[in-house]
Amino acid sequence: MAVHILALLRHRALAAAVTLLSCPMTLPAAAQTETQRTAPCGGPFEAWLAGFRDEAIAKGISAATLAKAAPLMRVDQAVLSKDRGQQVFTQTFVEFAGRMAEGYRLPQGKERIRKNADTFARIERQYGVPAAVIVAFWALETDFGANMGDVPTIRALTTLAHDCRRPALFRDQLLAALRILQNGDLTLDQMKGPFAGELGQLQFLPTHYFDHAVDFDGDGRRNLIASTPDALASAAAYAASLGWRRGEPWLQEVKVPGDLPWHESGLDVEHPRSQWARWGVSLADGSRLPADGLPASLILPMGRHGPAFLAYPNFRIYLQWNQSFVYSTTAAYLAARIDGAPRMDTSRKVASLSVDQMRALQQELSRRGFDVGKIDGVLGSQTRLAVREMQKRYGMAADAYPTTELLERLRSDRG
Repeated sequence: MAVHILALLRHRALAAAVTLLSCPMTLPAAAQTETQRTAPCGGPFEAWLAGFRDEAIAKGISAATLAKAAPLMRVDQAVLSKDRGQQVFTQTFVEFAGRMAEGYRLPQGKERIRKNADTFARIERQYGVPAAVIVAFWALETDFGANMGDVPTIRALTTLAHDCRRPALFRDQLLAALRILQNGDLTLDQMKGPFAGELGQLQFLPTHYFDHAVDFDGDGRRNLIASTPDALASAAAYAASLGWRRGEPWLQEVKVPGDLPWHESGLDVEHPRSQWARWGVSLADGSRLPADGLPASLILPMGRHGPAFLAYPNFRIYLQWNQSFVYSTTAAYLAARIDGAPRMDTSRKVASLSVDQMRALQQELSRRGFDVGKIDGVLGSQTRLAVREMQKRYGMAADAYPTTELLERLRSDRG
């Protein structure tokens, strides 16, 4: 997610404070020229910054806080380059989970639970979220706090708020970051992270930090960077706010029969476990599935030939944390592994479409009126739903996983 934290920011606050208080967010001439040249959508940066300052003050940000942040409120070309250069998520679930949810993260995750046993016990009593769930996010987001990023947060958010791609989103994040600074939870030097402005050991967006962070170590500050108890408890508090159901599972590998009604799979379909049991679904070791009323969806990240999981209501919390289906399933799977579940069955090799083929598939689906989101070669939830629908129309096994057979059928059936 990020790179190691490096040197602290240079100390320029005093001179910047004088400038801010005497003139609304004025920048040196060289900086004005550079920022005007690089941000046509946001308009001249000095005028944009003056308008933002007025809005911030109207929303309760003090002039002193703005003065403190002023040295970093500028456009950073490196941030823009990284934002423009983001690679779409093209790895399959088995590839990504094999890289991220195996190896050192498993023993280290269990060791972190042991070392922080008292903290995790308090967290589960208060929020109902198991240690394994929090540790899995901790492992994937920052390698247990080792890689939180080194980009000054205020500078990154100022850049992205002024930029034309997602200005409303990052304007809110910049305001929240200033509130965190004003509250005294973090100092300006501590506020560093990845280029998109996330903060702390669990990589909270500033709005989530401001709304859900908790002071769990009792020092009077909500420090999700330096305080591990604060970071872990805040992750649990956030999950609880999203609707985590105490005492219930989140993801469980299962075995499925070959004659399953595949169109019943997918997160938009839910049945009690008793129904899945009647259809012949069993636990991964072949034992009987509890035939109770707990609702569950059958998810097939790699189609009917790949690993199969029952996803329970708590799994939806993962998708609210991160909308990527592959990331969320990996995080839930890693949590289950840390909690003692065996390694998933990957014995059957599943062919996957290339990025170009996936993009072509999305174009074919779009021509037929399906909303697949951005045509980017990534198998997201909207594309999966469209694939399942076309599989049903063609009489194929409707497992929502695209194949070359489906792509060729779509291409030959344009008329």
